[in-house]
Amino acid sequence: MKKHITIAALTLLTLGSCTKLDVAVESKLTSDNFPKSEGAFVAATGTIYQKFTARYGVDIWRMNELTTEEAIITARNGGYYDQGRYISMHKHSWTTADPSVEGAWQWGYAGISDCNRVLSLLEDAEEGALKTLFINEVRTMRSLFYFYMMDMYGHVPITSFGTTESPKQSTREEVFNFIEKELLEVSAGLSKPATVTQAYYGRPTVWMAYALLQKMYLNAEYYTGKARYAESVTYGDKIINESGLSLMSDYNQLFAVNNGPNSETIFPAIYDANYSAGNQFTRFSLHSTLRAKYNLPFSPSNAMCTIAEFYRTFNLPGDVRNATWLAGIQYANDGVTPIKNGTGSLNFTPEIIIKDEPTMDVGPEVNGVSMGVRSIKYYPDPNTNSSTRHQNNDMPVFRLADVYLMKAEALLRQGASAGEALTLVNQVRARSKAPAMTSLTLDLLLEERGRELAWEGWRRNDLIRFGKYENAWGFKKGNEGPHRRIFPIPATELVLNPNLVQNPGY
Repeated sequence: MKKHITIAALTLLTLGSCTKLDVAVESKLTSDNFPKSEGAFVAATGTIYQKFTARYGVDIWRMNELTTEEAIITARNGGYYDQGRYISMHKHSWTTADPSVEGAWQWGYAGISDCNRVLSLLEDAEEGALKTLFINEVRTMRSLFYFYMMDMYGHVPITSFGTTESPKQSTREEVFNFIEKELLEVSAGLSKPATVTQAYYGRPTVWMAYALLQKMYLNAEYYTGKARYAESVTYGDKIINESGLSLMSDYNQLFAVNNGPNSETIFPAIYDANYSAGNQFTRFSLHSTLRAKYNLPFSPSNAMCTIAEFYRTFNLPGDVRNATWLAGIQYANDGVTPIKNGTGSLNFTPEIIIKDEPTMDVGPEVNGVSMGVRSIKYYPDPNTNSSTRHQNNDMPVFRLADVYLMKAEALLRQGASAGEALTLVNQVRARSKAPAMTSLTLDLLLEERGRELAWEGWRRNDLIRFGKYENAWGFKKGNEGPHRRIFPIPATELVLNPNLVQNPGY
């Protein structure tokens, strides 16, 4: 089993260990046992990463993917209706009481609060390089949490530790400026490995800070009203020119069961089926009849798939990314024997036909047909935890291919020559054995981002930036209103904090 320093820290904090650390569980830190070794600092900061991963792969992913044309959960013969929560994501009809809206807010501020708490504790640690490094890492993680909150909710509070006062709401531009200032201050004091080796895998490095800055500057016109594409190019160049990062030759290995430190992934959400749970793609995506084919210890739920119009963009000859989807008749491992589904062969149809509109229900499966193409990008894991159905694949949050595509987009949006942008996109395509592009437009670039980054949690962010989030797709009629580009502040939070003002339109 792969071993990560962060996983080890979480295990030690939550389960105990025969290996003695220099620090007790961080909630019991005193002036006599502040961390002194690197392992002790890792342990002291471990809960931050635990909070990030725990809901990132499901709750946060769903907010940013089920609200787009990349992913959908329909009801299936009465199952998976779940009080209409997936309908609201798909049709952009969520409310201030939506459990997904509330859950994502709680995730963000639980992470921010833990960062603030740990920073307060570490301030009293012995001065030295380790203290400075880990404070910078925690500030970077706090910036990442704030980025997601700013991106999803717009005007949000900037909170502090140790006060009983309700935090005041900041404008989106103020939050943007706070994140930018934090990242610029800490970047010089972050680790700068040539690539993200095992020692730094799952921890912030300077490359992560640069990637987050590049992403923020690319979206700055939408966040603040001021275009900052030149700065986005600058920070993309810093990663490309100053690091030793390179595209992995095997695209699929980036998402494999045994993925881990590699030359491309800048920052991942680390998952372990037993100790750092949160990756449930196989559980939610695959059909129950595929259990034997992938040697799974449980039967998948047959819930989540993609929409036909998005799947049809995976049409480039030779492109290895095409094989991340299961479509059509499915076969056993011999490639010959059709897998049975009831009275017919299991057949995933790209088209999804709704039988009951109010519940978005496709009805029972007939003659083996199961509607919707399924993803195996995060490859099914035979070592999935049989009770929780969590798997071991890590999820890239930032990786070099996105850096290339973001830089290409920023160049195009500046009106620069398309030559360099085209070269960057073709580097990404070449790795996937897709044919080179001969010209490039923003629409073509968005399509390529969909192919390369499908189901990696960036589609909502992309569609908003490209002005396509109000489009029609699947069973969504379109033109639901620009206020839907951000989610409402949960009704419960408005009650708890009288300083909060609801986002317009809700």
